[in-house]
Amino acid sequence: MSNRLFQGIVHQMRDCIDRVIGVVDDSATIISCSDLTKIGETSDFFAMDAGDMNEVFVRDGYTYKPFDNKMKPEFAVFVEGVDDLAAKYCNLLAISLSSIKQYYDEKYDRNNFIKNVILDNILPGDIYVKARELHFNTDATRVVLLIRIVASNDISAFDVIQNLFPDKQKDFVFNISESDIVLVKETKPGIESRDLEKLARSIVDTLGSEFYTKVVVGIGTSIMGVKDLARSFKEAQVALEVGKVFDTEKAIVSYDNLGIARLIYQLPTTLCDMFLREVFKKGSIESLDHETLFTIQKFFENNLNVSETSRKLFVHRNTLVYRLEKIKKLTGLDLREFDHAIVFKVALMVKRYLTANPIKY
Repeated sequence: MSNRLFQGIVHQMRDCIDRVIGVVDDSATIISCSDLTKIGETSDFFAMDAGDMNEVFVRDGYTYKPFDNKMKPEFAVFVEGVDDLAAKYCNLLAISLSSIKQYYDEKYDRNNFIKNVILDNILPGDIYVKARELHFNTDATRVVLLIRIVASNDISAFDVIQNLFPDKQKDFVFNISESDIVLVKETKPGIESRDLEKLARSIVDTLGSEFYTKVVVGIGTSIMGVKDLARSFKEAQVALEVGKVFDTEKAIVSYDNLGIARLIYQLPTTLCDMFLREVFKKGSIESLDHETLFTIQKFFENNLNVSETSRKLFVHRNTLVYRLEKIKKLTGLDLREFDHAIVFKVALMVKRYLTANPIKY
């Protein structure tokens, strides 16, 4: 499409500039030219890596000026002649063509369209109009994954993820910040959460084992259509934020599996503080040492089963019963009773939430 775009401009300018003008790509092939017979020719003398990529340079009787909206230009405009006027023509043409290409990319680039959708930069009524313009499949099932770089080396995680998902008609990868990369992945209808987690695991393992880059991945819910992609993206954001508080050891956090943590995360901190003061005697939860809290965690993991928990902790059953009695005496809650255990479990999660988000008055 760039060829046709550039040729239209070059054709309009050929009467204003009484010289041969045109555009070459990074393979030194002429893709548009005021002299139509030259289109398709390759210039052996031309090299895009010659000299400063942003400066005008001269080769074999022509003046060149690289241009593009990327770090490494993919195109260069050329004008017949090596004088100052040729250099001025080159600069003017490069500015014009670069601006036109940027406008075209923003208007017709699917990747940019998806980015605007998930960031709510496009009006809901315009989404389907734009999708029709781009011949974008609005009936497919998709999911948004938010990949956050925690620690990295010089390897570009963005390039790695793009290579993992090369189908640019179905999968879209783009940066939204220095550390956050978004993957909008087309999936099969009815895909299950564990399959999405396997997909995320492949990203985490590839970046970690092969490129020594540590990432965490938040997974939104699968949606059908385009408009709800913004919701899936927000869910992936929430998954990462909630995971940072409640599942600090997990590299993959799915919105579908947040459970009660999602509810607690949305509560005002003042309400959470009030709940803790109502549940526990003053200072009782602070009096629980690390060993006691570890015992409680294992007791919950083993479904309040005293025998199984004591076996996993390598302690006598009576020792565990003594610890549970001590907890009951300090807090007033008997963890062997289901209702008390639920209250205690929620209270510990609320306490962790308050530690990460201090009360604001």
